[in-house]
Amino acid sequence: MAISRSFVLFLLISLFGFGLAEIRFTEIRSDDRPIIPFDEFGFTHTGRLELNVSQIALSDPNQDLDLSKVGFFICTPDAWMHVLQQLEDGEATCALSSDLVKVVSNFKSLNGKSSFDTVYQENDADQYFLIFANCLSQVKVSMNVRSAMYNLDGKKNRRDYLSAGKTILPRVYFLLSLVYFTLAGIWIYVLYKKRLTVFKIHFFMLAVVILKAFNLVCEAEDKSYIKRTGSSHGWDVLFYIFSFLKGITLFTLIVLIGTGWSILKPYLQDKEKKVLMIVIPLQVVANIAQVVIDENGPFGHDWITWKRVFLLVDVVCCCAVLFPIVWSIKNLREAARTDGKAAVNLMKLTLFRQYYIVVICYIYFTRVVVFAFETITSYKYLWTSVVAGELATLAFYVFTGYKFKPEAHNPYFVIDDEEEEAAAEQLKLEDEFEL
Repeated sequence: MAISRSFVLFLLISLFGFGLAEIRFTEIRSDDRPIIPFDEFGFTHTGRLELNVSQIALSDPNQDLDLSKVGFFICTPDAWMHVLQQLEDGEATCALSSDLVKVVSNFKSLNGKSSFDTVYQENDADQYFLIFANCLSQVKVSMNVRSAMYNLDGKKNRRDYLSAGKTILPRVYFLLSLVYFTLAGIWIYVLYKKRLTVFKIHFFMLAVVILKAFNLVCEAEDKSYIKRTGSSHGWDVLFYIFSFLKGITLFTLIVLIGTGWSILKPYLQDKEKKVLMIVIPLQVVANIAQVVIDENGPFGHDWITWKRVFLLVDVVCCCAVLFPIVWSIKNLREAARTDGKAAVNLMKLTLFRQYYIVVICYIYFTRVVVFAFETITSYKYLWTSVVAGELATLAFYVFTGYKFKPEAHNPYFVIDDEEEEAAAEQLKLEDEFEL
């Protein structure tokens, strides 16, 4: 059973990641788990691991315990899969005894002391897990752990606390923030030039772009400080705040555009309000889960639970925002048959169909394709999956702004009789839109 839990935990860690290996301080209290994962890091040929463990205490003071079965080791993701298989098949009784792992330190070297410090040098470039193993059954461990994983960079051997493959992320996020600030400036210019046809939704769109820009600035600074010092120096707090605001406003914007609020109608129906009442609280839960996941790491008892909560809530939110778009498409189809404005309704219908498809593509790409891309990409190029996700988000923002920008003749142009007749015929001939 313990091996099965370890396997599930390994899958979640390897598939979704959990940190950037900044300096971590961890308290373990009366923990009897056989496997406790601490961190993940991509080493170059100048990799280092600093491990400071203090206040070590075992629930069983028996001097005859084989303390070589308790300690820390590192191993690659592929090696860890094979170690789990060895444990399952009985080929190894303890992960520390496997020839596939690299033992950093075990408790046999304590010699009666309650603490130890070690610096482990790793010259084989690869991605590694730092894991604590306790192969003594019914023995609980308490300790304080300070871990720092880094690569030495340049002639001056500067410490780089960002994993290999993520070390350029500060520059990536900063450049993207400049792009969004530029977009915000362009949008402000558009709103000013067409101020007579601006709706409330257009100002809301501006707020979403600005929040995204500040979110990227904070993330750039957060990663920059971690890269240089191993600590975010408070920038993680600002990042979480803007990430929270950005997430809520983005999903709210998708819902509002999907309902046609402010563009097609000045109000929300009860069922549309209910969608917002579902999406906004779920986004609050998702952001809380994300903070817990990032700050606690997989060594926490509830890390898997919070990860599952985050994934479930994210899926529910992504599905919920599609309903208003579907309702708007159905309403426009019904209106096209009754109000005699076939051409205008056809344009609206075409726009909302496009938006529906783009929202699905955006969700699918950022949740599935980027994830798949990250799993097949070498640890040295993990930044490419981040760039892919951010470029998809940028494309979605640009599409939304372009398609729903203020128009002089809202919603679209003046229609002559010939166009009206052609649109009416097209509405009669076209098949039902499958959602």
